[in-house]
Parts: sequence; C-alpha cells; structure tokens
Amino acid sequence: MRFSGPPPRPPLRESTVPMINVVFLLLIFFLISAQIAPPEPFEVLLPDADEEELAEAQGALYLSAEGELAFRDLREDEAIEAARADMEERGARHLELRADAGVEGAMVAALLARLAAAGIADVALVTAVQ
Repeated sequence: MRFSGPPPRPPLRESTVPMINVVFLLLIFFLISAQIAPPEPFEVLLPDADEEELAEAQGALYLSAEGELAFRDLREDEAIEAARADMEERGARHLELRADAGVEGAMVAALLARLAAAGIADVALVTAVQ
C-alpha cells in the first residue's frame, strides 16, 4: 500500500450537453417531418345523430350547402375520381361523405347516383354527435 502522495481524484462527471443536443435535434426532426392534416376545403355543418361513433376526416368527400363537391383540393368530377382512387389506395371499404346539414335530400340522392356510376357503391354519411 502506498500512503505517500496526493489522494486519487474522483472521475469527472460526464457532460449532459451532447445528450441535450441530440434530444433537440430529434425534436426538430420530428416536428419538421410530421404530417399535418390538410384543412377542410370549406366549412361543413354536419347533421346531428345519436350514435357515438366518430369518423376521421382523412379521405372524406365534402358536399357544401350550395352543392359544391370537394375532395382535398379537387372539385366536382375530379373530386369523385380522386376519392375513388384514394379508397382503392387505402383499401377502404366505404367512402365518407361529409355533407352540410343544409343540403337537400334530393341533392344527396343525385350525388349517390353519381358516385355509384363512378364505381363507389358504399358511402357512409358522417354526422355530428349531440
């Protein structure tokens, strides 16, 4: 045993600065690469329903009170074709229709006929839960 000389120094603590740098870089990466949901093409007031099943807005076809049809940034017939292609791509079994509460039933029925002619047979009408 050696008792002469200065006592050994304890090891220095490791700096946490590199770990903090990595965490901030990961945070910035995930914020930049995250997919932000696209905004709805126009405001739609959904009709009321009693069921509590909520639908996602992704892949929905919108029908305004004036009868304007939209899917993402496309309108009318282009919107129908894009919705059909999106259904096939996602493997969805039905198309979600978000129609304004002020739309007449005859307009919805005419749209359903157009959708059937385009090859979309199963349509789910999205409603608001009270």
